[in-house]
Amino acid sequence: MDVRTSGARAAEARAAEAHAPGAEPPGGERDGKQGEGQDRPSTAGDTGGAPDAFGPHPDELPDGLVVADETGLVTCFNAAAARITATDPADAIGRRLEVALPLEDLDGRRWWALTDPYGGLAIRAGQPERNLLLPGGREVLVSARYVRERPTGPVRRVVVCLRGTEARRRTERSHAELIATVAHELRSPLTSVKGFTATLLAKWERFTDDQKRLMLETVDADANRVTRLIAELLDISRIDSGRLEVRRQPVDLAAAVRRHVQALTAAGHTAERFLIRVRGPLPRLWADPDKIDQVLGNLLENAVRHGEGTVTIDIAPAPARPVAEGPAEGPTVERTAVTVSDEGPGIPEESMSRVFTRFWRGSKRGGTGLGLYIVKGIVEAHGGTITVDRARGGGAEFRFTLPVGTPAYLA
Repeated sequence: MDVRTSGARAAEARAAEAHAPGAEPPGGERDGKQGEGQDRPSTAGDTGGAPDAFGPHPDELPDGLVVADETGLVTCFNAAAARITATDPADAIGRRLEVALPLEDLDGRRWWALTDPYGGLAIRAGQPERNLLLPGGREVLVSARYVRERPTGPVRRVVVCLRGTEARRRTERSHAELIATVAHELRSPLTSVKGFTATLLAKWERFTDDQKRLMLETVDADANRVTRLIAELLDISRIDSGRLEVRRQPVDLAAAVRRHVQALTAAGHTAERFLIRVRGPLPRLWADPDKIDQVLGNLLENAVRHGEGTVTIDIAPAPARPVAEGPAEGPTVERTAVTVSDEGPGIPEESMSRVFTRFWRGSKRGGTGLGLYIVKGIVEAHGGTITVDRARGGGAEFRFTLPVGTPAYLA
């Protein structure tokens, strides 16, 4: 949809004339300002130019774009701006900027009267992004640029960028939830550590050796809990920023699984509850052993805590898949798959899509809700994939695959 009107087409003719001196604009009439802007290079955001000559069409831009000419009349109002403001472009084109885009600041002051882009200080280049209000009180992120032909010259165009606030608000809510979760998870163990250490320091002689040992073991366990939480936060930070390092070494997945099962049985679970099945010879896997231990530990603990019946761990070679960036007939990558399933109630169908998001805890509360989010980040950092489904026995089934991942210097 071409959102430009006769005013925008006239601007297009002027821009074409500026880049081709002597050429006649459409209609055969030469604009009196033919030299204006002649030395200015064209840009993708130049709404006066044809889309094929000066960059993408305004409607192809992901952000709202509103452009007003030197008289303050709107010459461009793209589709994203129409969506964000709920205004028909036909109603905005040709109207004054402050009428087509009536903005107010958070104190209720009219924004264009307050900033005065055409009559304000000549040294201003625009306005930084800030929250403003549309009619009805809906917030929108607005930034503006004042286009001048020369420094301190008159404003020839005002270019306004509009963005919705929904994505930023989701990010802010996620950060607020993370802070609240961390504060809650830290408060309990730190209260315990502080209470026991203060009691021991004040009344050391009054306790027996067994009582002292019990208190110190509790302090040690709570300190470990705080350490795990801090490690989770660091992992989340690295995952979100794409800085999670993978130090590849040879990993025996079957041995790693058996080691975790032995730790769970030593913690009081019966050995009969676990079934380990290794199918066929496994390709030699190169991965980060500490991070793979983190993945296995989280999945097995979840199966024990939230599932029921037998916890089955299947380890098998996975069908080789083509390299993602290459053609289907290109080189393939050997993979190993690990499946952890239980016989409990499983995960509701409507929750499947949220399992690997932050703070998902399922029907049973407890924990930070960050473990599976970190598991997904670790698996993907190895170039693998992880999925969740319903097991044959009715419980939850987590399956992750890892590419063999031989380091380049050994390939």
